[in-house]
Amino acid sequence: MLIHSMDYVEIVKSTEKMEKGELQKVSAEYDAVYFHQTTYRCAKLAVGATLQLVDAVLSGKTRNGLTLIRPPGHHSQRSAANGFCIFNNVAIAAKYAQRKYGLQRILIVDWDVHHGQGIQYAFDDDPSVLYFSWHRFEHQKFWPCLSESNYDAVGQGKGRGFTINVPWNQIGMGNSDYLAAFLHVLLPIAFEFDPELVLISAGYDSGIGDPEGQMKATPECFSHLTHFLMNLANGKLCAVLEGGYHLWSLSESVCMTLKALLGDPLPPLSGEMMPCLSAKESIQNVRAAHKPYWKCLTYEDVTPVQDLSTVSCQAEEAEVTQTNVEFLSPQEVGDVNEVIETDRFLETHMKSVLSLKPPIKTAAAVDDSGLHLLPPTVHIPKGLDMKEFETTISAFDVKNMKEEALKSLLNMLAVLNKIIKKEVINGLAISSTPSLSSAIALAHCRNLKVQKVLCVFVGDMDIKIELDDDKVLLINICAKHSEQVNTKHNISLNWKEVSVAFYGLFYDPSMIQ
Repeated sequence: MLIHSMDYVEIVKSTEKMEKGELQKVSAEYDAVYFHQTTYRCAKLAVGATLQLVDAVLSGKTRNGLTLIRPPGHHSQRSAANGFCIFNNVAIAAKYAQRKYGLQRILIVDWDVHHGQGIQYAFDDDPSVLYFSWHRFEHQKFWPCLSESNYDAVGQGKGRGFTINVPWNQIGMGNSDYLAAFLHVLLPIAFEFDPELVLISAGYDSGIGDPEGQMKATPECFSHLTHFLMNLANGKLCAVLEGGYHLWSLSESVCMTLKALLGDPLPPLSGEMMPCLSAKESIQNVRAAHKPYWKCLTYEDVTPVQDLSTVSCQAEEAEVTQTNVEFLSPQEVGDVNEVIETDRFLETHMKSVLSLKPPIKTAAAVDDSGLHLLPPTVHIPKGLDMKEFETTISAFDVKNMKEEALKSLLNMLAVLNKIIKKEVINGLAISSTPSLSSAIALAHCRNLKVQKVLCVFVGDMDIKIELDDDKVLLINICAKHSEQVNTKHNISLNWKEVSVAFYGLFYDPSMIQ
């Protein structure tokens, strides 16, 4: 067997013919497990659906996919069911991909609120599988209450450095905390690992309103997390459902994950993008623990946080030990009014963040010689008349501009208009005057009252762009050393130092503002 022992599989299979008393007896032998006469069949179907998705992705029939299955799997171990999990769907999928397709590097991302110890045990000494899990931990007081769920459990033998645990030591983690863990831990390591396949143990009990997790991440957060992971492994990604106990939060979060997989525009993230102190402590400890194993973590002097801010708070609480865990209902975790309030919030919140998908995905502004290179689905907008954007360019000298350059500028503004009006999702424009085009594009955005704009300019700018408000973030990656002083919204990075600078900018928790 790929993951489980034959003896264990036979035990599960035998439950098909058991009566209620026998089923209860077998269930009692494991931690938080319920067997029924249909359990074996359902568990087989869950594994089968997962492997079918892996086949579809790795054979090229589809780029990515999501399996909605039950029972979940990330807690189950070689010879034991655990935490409602019978067969370890994702672990089996990883082994299957290695055996059938010869993959050498597989990334497993487990964003369920519980630690997927079954997956960790399966690949603890295997450097071909990078396992990342964040989970409610609370200093080992939250189920499964294991020391190996902490940040210093990094793998065994040749697998050291290939197990990444981000322990959440308090409840209430939200969008900013999750993004910080991705940006400061997972993504730099994942890009260095360079996986050939990404598997997600997609548990949504880490979302808002869930009675088990008691976290605050809103559904759209999962679309952003998914989008980040789609940039790995040439987009080969399989998401597999794990936990989730608040039906509304679960369904909205699954929907947002699926929309990201389909390539729909990402909705804006809600809330302030400032991770809490406890999250930053956990992230820093993980980075310190993995610094010896990954080059991307060697750029900063990272030391572990010894005196955690949550220790004194939790020492005052009664110690909780859970051996046979029964996941709690919303009524048992908190007042039913909290559940009602969450439902009301989700109803209004999703309406506020979702918008209609533009009818066209991509527009392009290119000269006639390049039109034949574009796919037929790419939209070619007509240029604007000079009078239509006279207000925008009045501050720029375009009188002596050649006709071809002026035409490309008009076409660029036509594409930009389509994007701002939400008629297309994204666009491409070719310009012979990139500095001037960027300056005019930013001015056009300001005139149309676009709230926030990120401009990344690669190359040396020959025009100084004045930023007089906080609505534009300009990052210039250039060959020459810039004499201008970096500000919060105008950042210049030397090309030769850009990799170090980006690690410092994006991956150092102390710089999260």
